[in-house]
Amino acid sequence: MESTLPRIKSLIMHDVLTELRKRFSDVCESHNLLSESVRVKARVLSSEEAIGNPEADDFPLQKGKERLMQAEFGTGTGQAFTDRYGDFSGKLCDIIEMPLKNNFRRAVFVATLNAVLRHLNEVHGTIHCRDKEPALCAAELVHLIKDRYGQLKITQVGFQPRMVEHLAAEFEYRILDMDPDNIGTRKFDAVVEGPEAAGEAVAWADLLLVTGTTLVNGTINDFLNHKQVLFYGTTIAGAAHLMGWDRFCAKGT
Repeated sequence: MESTLPRIKSLIMHDVLTELRKRFSDVCESHNLLSESVRVKARVLSSEEAIGNPEADDFPLQKGKERLMQAEFGTGTGQAFTDRYGDFSGKLCDIIEMPLKNNFRRAVFVATLNAVLRHLNEVHGTIHCRDKEPALCAAELVHLIKDRYGQLKITQVGFQPRMVEHLAAEFEYRILDMDPDNIGTRKFDAVVEGPEAAGEAVAWADLLLVTGTTLVNGTINDFLNHKQVLFYGTTIAGAAHLMGWDRFCAKGT
């Protein structure tokens, strides 16, 4: 896969969300969507709706820490993880233009972006996987990393339990998370570290495996300038497509 590092570094001095908004607006304009009266609704999914019945009960969704916002546009459905959630409805042009000043508004924007690009058949994997699929996804991730990068040091940003379970057993591995209930605890073969360890953990790693939720919670700039970044999940599907970032999502639909 062609490296996207030059494009990533060129955006470090800019507001990533501003650039993403511009590219999304250009796509909508090229398809004559901005001039239409379009209504987009985002709603909060329960853990049962979002991920079904996994065999374990350690996903953030199941603990009530996060929810999936879901936007529907035409034939497309898009989702975004967020810790600030609620319903929203409005025209597409309003969503593109609104100030992205908090996690709720960014989640509405990101979910809508995913839904529109899914409607246009430009992206896939905008709906979270369910039931046993997270474990299958994690197993595929191990194989992909070994095939693409070889044996290396990984820092994962964001607690995704099945990925932690599989990766910590195979690689030199660290994990960063923002949930105070996780920080300092041992998850499988790794101790969860907090934001205060981010600088050292990022510098230590050969590869950053970064949750797409960083786009919603405003921390994505902390990781974009690393030499190797692989985003994961459904939240960042549309943004990764428009910005040229590498993304892994094996079982999303």
